[in-house]
Amino acid sequence: MDSFEQRYQESLTRLEQSRRSSEIGGGEKRIEAQHKRGKMTARERIRYLLDPGSFTELDAFVTHDCTEFGMADQTFLGDGVVTGFGTIEGRLIYLFSQDFTVFGGSLSSAFAKKICKVMDLAVKNGAPLIGINDSGGARIQEGVASLGGYADIFYRNVQASGVIPQISVVMGPCAGGAVYSPAMTDFILMVDNSSHMFITGPDVIKTVSGEEISFDDLGGSETHATTSGVIDLRLPSEAEALDSVKSLLRFLPSNNVDDSPELNSSSAEKAAQPEAENKIKSCVPANPNHPYDMKEVIECIVDNNSFFEIKPNYAANICVGFARLDGQSVGIVANNPNHLAGVLDIDSSVKGARFVRFCDAFNIPLITLVDVPGFLPGSNQEHGGIIRHGAKLLYAFCEATVPKLTVITRKAYGGAYDVMSSKHIGADLNLAWPNAEIAVMGAKGACNIIFRKEIKNAADPEAKSAELVEAYSEKFATPYEAAKRGYIDCVIYPEETRSFLIKGLKAAASKRESRPKRKHGNIPL
Repeated sequence: MDSFEQRYQESLTRLEQSRRSSEIGGGEKRIEAQHKRGKMTARERIRYLLDPGSFTELDAFVTHDCTEFGMADQTFLGDGVVTGFGTIEGRLIYLFSQDFTVFGGSLSSAFAKKICKVMDLAVKNGAPLIGINDSGGARIQEGVASLGGYADIFYRNVQASGVIPQISVVMGPCAGGAVYSPAMTDFILMVDNSSHMFITGPDVIKTVSGEEISFDDLGGSETHATTSGVIDLRLPSEAEALDSVKSLLRFLPSNNVDDSPELNSSSAEKAAQPEAENKIKSCVPANPNHPYDMKEVIECIVDNNSFFEIKPNYAANICVGFARLDGQSVGIVANNPNHLAGVLDIDSSVKGARFVRFCDAFNIPLITLVDVPGFLPGSNQEHGGIIRHGAKLLYAFCEATVPKLTVITRKAYGGAYDVMSSKHIGADLNLAWPNAEIAVMGAKGACNIIFRKEIKNAADPEAKSAELVEAYSEKFATPYEAAKRGYIDCVIYPEETRSFLIKGLKAAASKRESRPKRKHGNIPL
């Protein structure tokens, strides 16, 4: 064997060894420790998520350049994050997966540059970005270089916002400044028992304030799914979280100029449930004060088993999520009378506004189902800023230029009627069921104000009140006064809702709406 051939064989051996070294991350013992915690490794998560054989890794041989604190003797190929691109159900995506087996997944300058590269490529090539987070935070040995790396990532999160879908999956610790990257992405998923998000941990809180709190109570998946509203979905296992990412992507376009994936017309899923037409007739109780679950109405309207709810355990008085209508991806925003009578409050307004703005950014039509008695009264709401927060939902609907179709199923009272995608703020098709009540307030409350003296001076105030309420309801607590003025386009039977919405979507498919030229609006944050 001559020297050239020997050198060639050595180069092949080196490549094989380098690949093997990068693939085992922090080593077999740390991989075993990861498995004992019930967690996949960074590469196992990628293999589970992507189509088999589709992953192309980038920067597998990158190492940090820190020489302080003995770090020069501690290098791992890849430096704690696996980055690259591949496909999910045939669609191109870019992703990074933090490797907890290497320095606890801590972020170095080199680590950050790898992430920034795939973020830039995702925007350039118009593909969704998925970030799998499992990191102890900044790499302390690198000091400000690590902090600068986070800032570089944050900047790119903002530049990519509204251009490509960004999805974060938290599968371990995510603390300190690290939480702000997921917070600026479009959707966040967490795994029960193994993932945590917080700015300052329990130990720091105890030192500063004396408060004792567990990791789960402070920043676990249940806390963020139900109390803070930070995350969109919590799942019991890593596999189910990754499966949910796949399900979510089916509703989303790859970027802000592409169309959302549409089911083929031959698909069996492109139909409502066979019994839906009969079921929808009885979904809404005749008594306007009785609760019902708006999700049942949604299921009757959309394609079979297609509703994918977002933030299901947070601000449950409003329901948001994706669905398909005749195969087309749509966003659903619906008051839910099963919780707080469907009233709008601070949390539901913010939840709804963010979802509306996402759909508008990615050209996903909005279907709004309305049964709202108004805004929640009370000093807590007023002092908490319900005026400002309620204005977010109003602003979002006013700002949206996608097709907007609205159905009033029962109550639409007061300012909440205006806010919930009314004709006045740009909805393209406004429908109402025959029992819909569109008024400033409920008939009884209105009569107590308008006819206060008449009721007070009546021989039988209770009977007089009932008489006046009946008369008021006949005239004003119906959809016909609004229909007379053109605020409602059609009054329909409940069982006609799906067909009217499908036709409305087709009519608005080529909608064009010009707005005044500006840099951007100033939403009341």
